[in-house]
Amino acid sequence: QVQLVESGGGLVEAGDSLRLSCAVSGRIFSSKVWGWFRQAPGKERELVAAIVRNSGRTYYADSMKGRFTISRDIAQNTVSLQMNNLKPEDAAVYYCAAAGSVYMDLTRVQYDYWGQGTQVTVSS
Repeated sequence: QVQLVESGGGLVEAGDSLRLSCAVSGRIFSSKVWGWFRQAPGKERELVAAIVRNSGRTYYADSMKGRFTISRDIAQNTVSLQMNNLKPEDAAVYYCAAAGSVYMDLTRVQYDYWGQGTQVTVSS
């Protein structure tokens, strides 16, 4: 089992920055890819960014490129999401997730473990 706990959400204004963190515990070595997802009311959950735990290879959804940065600290077993120039449409519940398998195409990764989520609200 892998446990994930998100933190860092909150209310910000458009143009502000926010950093989300996710503490990963349990069977760390069974989680090969860490990802951040988000889900806004009435919308499907979408992959925001992903990072391969060992290599650091990353993936970003197109609308997040240049504004969001995913990073990991292997020693601390944390994965973070730095979000800059936030827009009202970025408001959502953000989830951290872990997957046991890696694919060259990181959008194909199937995630096995999920955190409870942290709310991000962006006022215009």
